[in-house]
Amino acid sequence: MTHSTQCVAGFKLGDVSLIIPVGKIGLIMHPRSLLLNIRCLSLYGFATAFVALTLVGSSAAEDKIDLGDVHEKHLMIPMRDGKKLSAYLYFPAGKGPWPALFEQRYGGLQGASTRKAAAELASEGFVVALVNFRGTHLSEGTYVGYRALQWGALQDGYDSCEWLADQDWCTGKIGTFGSSQGGYAQNYLAVTQPPHLVCQYMTDTGLSLFEEGYRIGGTTRPERFKGMAGVCRDPQDNARLLAEWFAHPNYDEYWQAEDCTRHFDKMNVPCMTIGSWYDFMNQGSIASFQGRQHQGGPNSRGKQQLVVGPWLHGRLNKGNRVGQLVYPKNAIWPVREHMVRWFNHYLKGEENGVEQDPTVRYYVMGSLGEEDAPGNVWRTAKDFPPPAQPVEMFLQTDGMLSAAAPHADGGSTSYTSDPLHPMQIPGRGFPGATDARPFEEQAEVRTFTTEPLTKPVEWTGRVQAELYVSSTARDTDFIVRISDVYPDGRSILIVDYPWRARYREGFDHETLMTPGEVTKIAFPVGWMSQIFNAGHRIRVTIASTGAPLYEPNPQTGKPLTIEFPDDAVSAVNTIHHNREHASRIIAPVPE
Repeated sequence: MTHSTQCVAGFKLGDVSLIIPVGKIGLIMHPRSLLLNIRCLSLYGFATAFVALTLVGSSAAEDKIDLGDVHEKHLMIPMRDGKKLSAYLYFPAGKGPWPALFEQRYGGLQGASTRKAAAELASEGFVVALVNFRGTHLSEGTYVGYRALQWGALQDGYDSCEWLADQDWCTGKIGTFGSSQGGYAQNYLAVTQPPHLVCQYMTDTGLSLFEEGYRIGGTTRPERFKGMAGVCRDPQDNARLLAEWFAHPNYDEYWQAEDCTRHFDKMNVPCMTIGSWYDFMNQGSIASFQGRQHQGGPNSRGKQQLVVGPWLHGRLNKGNRVGQLVYPKNAIWPVREHMVRWFNHYLKGEENGVEQDPTVRYYVMGSLGEEDAPGNVWRTAKDFPPPAQPVEMFLQTDGMLSAAAPHADGGSTSYTSDPLHPMQIPGRGFPGATDARPFEEQAEVRTFTTEPLTKPVEWTGRVQAELYVSSTARDTDFIVRISDVYPDGRSILIVDYPWRARYREGFDHETLMTPGEVTKIAFPVGWMSQIFNAGHRIRVTIASTGAPLYEPNPQTGKPLTIEFPDDAVSAVNTIHHNREHASRIIAPVPE
């Protein structure tokens, strides 16, 4: 295996070189160096899985690991157009037939932890099938993202489900599981209504790729998704797909065609959904529960369950150690054990009472390491969110945040937004449950903080931002963050979200800013449930850049492009907080 100090844009099927980015992104960096690092970071994870698959080959048995009594088999599942998808199946000991569980993903299937987790699940009396998206790894066909899983001419999820049900070792009852990409796949599958799909189990899921995947708050992520070439049999498939996305800059019929929120009425199975407070995709998890529970088919409405806890994005990471924090052990969610209980009931008819569990269980986070601090407890509810009163918290002069509306005729806070020298948020995932001061202390970041609280304050629900802004540019981004500031100064990040100004009136069209003109931008920052303890402070942080997590906006107002343009412009952005233009955060305080 070779190494290099540079990063390349793609991988060929026969290439077994692993290319590792060696440099770290500093606070000041030339834009081309920044984009190189972003590209390397985004490619690295996918390239590792891709290279591992290339070295292993098509047979799982080439890499021997102890799976106990479970038998592992690789095969190709035929689709309606004649293409075949690569699948690894895990059979329990004994004689079937058994119900089947399957997961769809573009990620590699041959990691030791993936195989062991599948075998552990199979040992409970299920055939477990892990299936790769078409065009990825060993699966045939052209990679088209999630589009082949949906309700169009290709329905790979439906075909996989029904093929499994038709095997002589299967009882004909199918359940699905998976997180993130595997959650999206399950929502798409549910809309197609395969006859043998009985139930689902989703973690950190999504519904609309325009809002929760390829884009976030209207911001584009080309460097992040160039890395998907690393999982494709033909890397050019990914290049063509990226070009297709950028040919549709707004939420039009192209994006509507893969938006599950338009088809809740066709989802018709019980589903257990797990969401995570420290995950921007928590909006998808909660929306999926809400839509299925209230708008789904007769076997969906009233038969959903939702659990939301203090975790990061992922599946088997629902423990009590999160970021830089250690929660009480009651924060641990036993994913595998509960999943087995769920599937035993719905697929085997076991009367274990899982369907009678509370409809909603959510973890109210609190201060850690402080005696008698409120919070860090589970609550139950019949629906989500629980009733709350919207409470306004206004941005003030001198970086203050308070419930009092500003009375002065003037008052504003400005900073520079320079896409060529962006502020830094390292990594590719939301850095929740960590100290946000390294970002807050950067030159072009602004914070607004309350006085120390005299009594605990709870926010449970969806936090909204309502900003009055102006800019010297025609387009820019605004990133809003909420933190719990401990008495020792730590600013523990709970939630954040970006919004691209050109989409302030909706994703279906663009409205550029008039330089110097004050305009209102309102958007959801995210879901949370937090009790800020007495002596703590609540902080709102605002910036317009945070790379590489949020790829910079060129700010020209021109059509957005895959490659970063040479004519990107710097801007001065201003947040207004005065009598006429009172920027605020709207917090959900339980009734």
